[in-house]
Amino acid sequence: MTTTDPDEPTPPITPPISPPSTPPMAHAAAEGGGGPRALGRQRRRASAARFWVRYRAHRSGLLGLAALALFALIALTAPLTIGSDVQSVTDAPGRPMESPSLEFPLGTDQFGRSLLGLVVWGSRVSLLVGLLAAVLSVAIGALIGITAGHFRGWFATVMMRITDWFLVIPTLVLAIVLATVLSRSLGTIILAIGVTTWPTTARLVRAQTLAVESRPYIERAKALGGGHWHVMSRHVLPNVMPLVLAQTTLIISSAILSEATLAFLGLGDPTVVSWGGLLQDAREAGAVSAGKWWYLVPPGIAIAVVALAFTLCGRAVEAVLNPRLGVTR
Repeated sequence: MTTTDPDEPTPPITPPISPPSTPPMAHAAAEGGGGPRALGRQRRRASAARFWVRYRAHRSGLLGLAALALFALIALTAPLTIGSDVQSVTDAPGRPMESPSLEFPLGTDQFGRSLLGLVVWGSRVSLLVGLLAAVLSVAIGALIGITAGHFRGWFATVMMRITDWFLVIPTLVLAIVLATVLSRSLGTIILAIGVTTWPTTARLVRAQTLAVESRPYIERAKALGGGHWHVMSRHVLPNVMPLVLAQTTLIISSAILSEATLAFLGLGDPTVVSWGGLLQDAREAGAVSAGKWWYLVPPGIAIAVVALAFTLCGRAVEAVLNPRLGVTR
């Protein structure tokens, strides 16, 4: 048994060392078992939630989104509600160019087909061509803009001179030339619109790329050994994607109008029904001089409403991604 001297000082008691606390986000990611990937997914979900909250504040954007959802639903359900036999000329249910009635709410065309069914079925082609042509246009513009902004030098000079050449030439005239030279099909219309409407996107993306590459973290990425593909795909592209998204929504409306114009001029695919094709048929049937307004008004209103809806959505997306634009709600 040992004894202690009462005059000897008592050693201080050291409290137990607790492990360092884990940040909430990192702790949640660790519990999810994904580590950094789970954290990245959480951040993307949070960013999407913030985007939707800000987008909902724009009444015009919500109105345009509701109109687009309605047209998309009509186009997707057309085979079930209308049926593909609405395009048949030999089995037309009515007489040529009947006025609107209970049986035919929008009247009939020059072959006796229901215009309501044709407008609904034509939405499939018009929306499809507009979407694909806009995606092709934005893809070409983004590729040229990012590469021209990244490499610079003689390559950027050549790319920008080609872009300026496309900007000088009227888009519709060049699209008419391409649609005339190539075979008459939906692929030709998509190609003609896509390769003639990309210059604006290219210039916008190049300007954004130059702004992104002037930031310090790009220099650090290059100093750490990041190559051209790494810098463009991992750093530049994510920063220009909001601009690309907003530009896509705005180009879709012009692509739909271009498709309707080419079809109205007789350069579309004659085997399919589209809104522009219906206007072309009405012109050939003499609906304008005969006063058959029901042949012209429905497809024209459909084109105008869809183009306006995409424009409203595009302006709302621009306002959310860049609040400094000051777009009204």
